[in-house]
Amino acid sequence: MKLFHSLTAAGLLAIAATAPAAALDISGAGATFPYPIYAKWADAYKKETGVGMNYQSIGSGGGIKQIEAKTVTFGATDAPLKGEDLEKNGLVQFPMVMGGIVPVVNIDGVKPGDLVIDGVTLSKIFLGEIKSWDDAAIKKLNPTAKLPAQAIAVVHRSDGSGTTFNFTDYLGKVNPDWKSKVGSDTRWNGRSASAPRAMRAYPPISPRPRAPSVMSSMPTPSRTS
Repeated sequence: MKLFHSLTAAGLLAIAATAPAAALDISGAGATFPYPIYAKWADAYKKETGVGMNYQSIGSGGGIKQIEAKTVTFGATDAPLKGEDLEKNGLVQFPMVMGGIVPVVNIDGVKPGDLVIDGVTLSKIFLGEIKSWDDAAIKKLNPTAKLPAQAIAVVHRSDGSGTTFNFTDYLGKVNPDWKSKVGSDTRWNGRSASAPRAMRAYPPISPRPRAPSVMSSMPTPSRTS
């Protein structure tokens, strides 16, 4: 599917520390999206300093709760906090990594990269206004594609997710109806099936042809000396 939306993961750090940084391993929790690169960084940092890092990829909502409760050294969220929330909890916020949110589909007879879906059409699919793959709006964008007259089965994240926030925020920007009816939030109670965590949002697509889902992706990190 030829649609790509940028995603930035932000780091949340408590201003006051209660123990010397060198005495303990670093603990973190939050967004699943940046987990692969955090794991790479943690491995490289431990080799250089001997200090390890334990990061729980539990979703942006969970990361915010844990850093606000001061149970971790840092939290990570794809949905940035407001200034008043940062001040109230004694936190600072800064960008960490950038990647993309990618809608993916499984349609019999349609090869990867062959399907074109624009933002407005995508929002109407997730609103439930476009219910079949042979809908006129999809056929107009794909005049040569052999689209089945089959119902669209949508899959989305079920947990508190910064990816969901960014995706729903995007849909609200391209379609005023989405903004007024759904808005942007980290948790989305849509009409579709759901699955937890970014790493696991897409397996339902494999056994379920015609199911569009949303997943976050980033370039594979490499280490240079």
